[in-house]
Amino acid sequence: MNLAHSLPLAGAQIPGTHADPAVVKRALRTLGGGVSVITAGRGDERTGATVTSATGLSMDPPTMIVNINKSSSSWPVIQRHGHFCVNILAVGQEEIANRFAGIGGVKGTARYEGAEWTTLVSGAPVLANALSAIDCEVEEIIERHSHAIILGRALAVISGEGESLIYHNGGYGRVVR
Repeated sequence: MNLAHSLPLAGAQIPGTHADPAVVKRALRTLGGGVSVITAGRGDERTGATVTSATGLSMDPPTMIVNINKSSSSWPVIQRHGHFCVNILAVGQEEIANRFAGIGGVKGTARYEGAEWTTLVSGAPVLANALSAIDCEVEEIIERHSHAIILGRALAVISGEGESLIYHNGGYGRVVR
């Protein structure tokens, strides 16, 4: 595709300049993603965050990659405990997603109220009725700009059946086939 002859897009940037963060954010909202809650910590130090940035990095060995904002309360807990769990949410678990996204001002261990939690190998909290959950130990952390890229070796997995919760353009949805 020859960009010189294509029509300009709304909010398009001039080549060679840095993109406006608001324009990038608006563009990324058009990319639908699966919703996961990343949990970490034990006891009164449990915390977590809702993300669409959890994905498999490798199957040999099984390794996950998550991106966490370094201003998130989850960041120091993941560093300190060296573990996290990727709790993949199902359609119908929007309330849990909102709670862990901080909607309504709920923080820390209060985010865990109203749901059943357990642990697997690492000790990170696992949502008992998550669509799937991947329990990980931190293998490597790469800090870049405002975020930490966290690689985690999968220690244990629970997998269920159902439809995954999707986030797209500021709202939740499901895959329609």
